[in-house]
Amino acid sequence: MPWTLERANLHYERALERLPLGVAADFGYRGAGGGPYVRRAGGARLWDVDGNEYIDYRLGGGALILGYADARIAAAVRGAIEAGGARARDCERAVARRISHLFPAAERARFSSRVSDAVADALRLARAFTGKDAIAVVEGGFHGLPGIPRSHAERRTAPRAASAALPERGARRSSQPTIHLLRANDANGFEELLRSRGDRIGALLVEPVPVDYASTAAAIAYFRDVRALCDRFEVVLIVDEVVTGFRAARGGAQQVVGVRADLCILGCSAANGFPLAALTGRAEILRAIGEGADSPRPSAVDPVSLAAARKTLEIIEETDAVERIARYGWRLREGMSQVLSRRGIAHAFVGPPSMSRLCFDGSMPRGAGDRSAVAERFGAELWPRLRGFGILCGSDADGPWFVSNAHNELCLAETLAKFEHAADAALERLSRAGARAALAEPRSPSSFANPG
Repeated sequence: MPWTLERANLHYERALERLPLGVAADFGYRGAGGGPYVRRAGGARLWDVDGNEYIDYRLGGGALILGYADARIAAAVRGAIEAGGARARDCERAVARRISHLFPAAERARFSSRVSDAVADALRLARAFTGKDAIAVVEGGFHGLPGIPRSHAERRTAPRAASAALPERGARRSSQPTIHLLRANDANGFEELLRSRGDRIGALLVEPVPVDYASTAAAIAYFRDVRALCDRFEVVLIVDEVVTGFRAARGGAQQVVGVRADLCILGCSAANGFPLAALTGRAEILRAIGEGADSPRPSAVDPVSLAAARKTLEIIEETDAVERIARYGWRLREGMSQVLSRRGIAHAFVGPPSMSRLCFDGSMPRGAGDRSAVAERFGAELWPRLRGFGILCGSDADGPWFVSNAHNELCLAETLAKFEHAADAALERLSRAGARAALAEPRSPSSFANPG
C-alpha cells in the first residue's frame, strides 16, 4: 500500500477545533502534513491511522528504552493498577535502591513526575548548600525549565520557577539567580569565570549529550576538568542524565567518563516511558529536604510509574539489554556509514551508539546548532524520504537515532535497505538541482562517546 497521510491530515484539521496547534504539547507540533497519528505500537514499530507501518527511532525522545508494550513492564503496571492505586512507599524505596546500584553517586533519591521539578530542586539545593546565588549552565542542554538558555543567542536570566522558595544556608536571597552560560567543552572558560566570580557560583548544570545540539557533546577530558574545578571552588556539579542515563551505559555518562556528580537528574527512561523524574546525589546535599528546608512539594509520582520503574531498572541491571542496545547502535552506524561512503557523502556520528546523531559535513560544526550547507540540503531531502519509507528518526541533521532493546535483526536489515533507497532518492534530487555533497572521508568528533 502506498504511503499516505490522508487520514492524519484530516485528524489534524479536526484536532485544531479543540487543541491549540492540534496537539497537547508544543513538542508534538509538526504542522499540517507534518507527521503521522499513531494508532498502536509494539516492540520497535508503530502503526498509524492511515495504515502505515514504521520502525521507530524516536521512542518518545529516547524514553522507551525497552521498546513499546514490553510484556514484563505491562505485567508490573497491571499489578499496580490491581493493587488499587495506593501510594507505594516500599516501591519508592526499591526504585531508589536500584538507582543507587546503577549510579554509585546516587546516595539519596527524590521522585516526581516532571523533570522540571527535579531540575528546580537541584538548583535550590545547590544554592542552599554552597550559600552562593549564581549558577553556570553549559550551552545546549534543555533541562525542562523555560528560561534556562540553550545557546548564547537565547541568553537570559532564570525564570522564577527555578529560584522561588530556595532553601537557604547562608545564601544571599535573590528572586532571579544570575545564569552564566558557558561554551561547551571549554574548561578554561569555566575556570576564568570561577576565578572572577567563584564566590558567587553555586552550581554547574551540564547535559552530557544534548538532544538537539550535536556539537556540544561533552568530551572526557572536559568532564574530568570541570569535576576538579567544582571541587576546588566548592561548586555543586549537577549532571542532567535524563537522556543519557541508562543509555550511555548502565550508570549513564558518569560511568563512561569516570566522574561522579554531586547531583544527578534522571528521567522517564527509568520507567520505560512512564512519567517519572528523579533527583539523586550526595546524601549531605539531599538531606536538607528532610531538615526543614523550604522546598516546594514536587508533583506526586503515580504508583503505576513507580511499578514500571521498578521492573525497568531490574531488567536494565540484571539482563544484557544495555549491551544489546549498544551492539545494535554500532551496527546501525556502520551500515549507514557504508551507504554514505560509497556515495561520497561526508558524514560523522556523535553520541553513544544507543542515540547516535548523524551529520553530513565530515566534521562537527563549531557552535551549538550550527549546520553546514551540505547538512541543510542533503538532510532536507533525506529525512522526509525516510519517513515515507517507514523509518521514523530525528527530523534534521542533529536529531538522534534512539535505539531500544526491541530493535532486532529484521529491523536492522529493513532500516539499512530503506536508508539506502532514501539516500539515492535524495542524491538524485540534489543532482537535478546541480548540488551534491563534497567527497570526504567520514570522521567522528572526539567526545566521551567517541574517544577517537
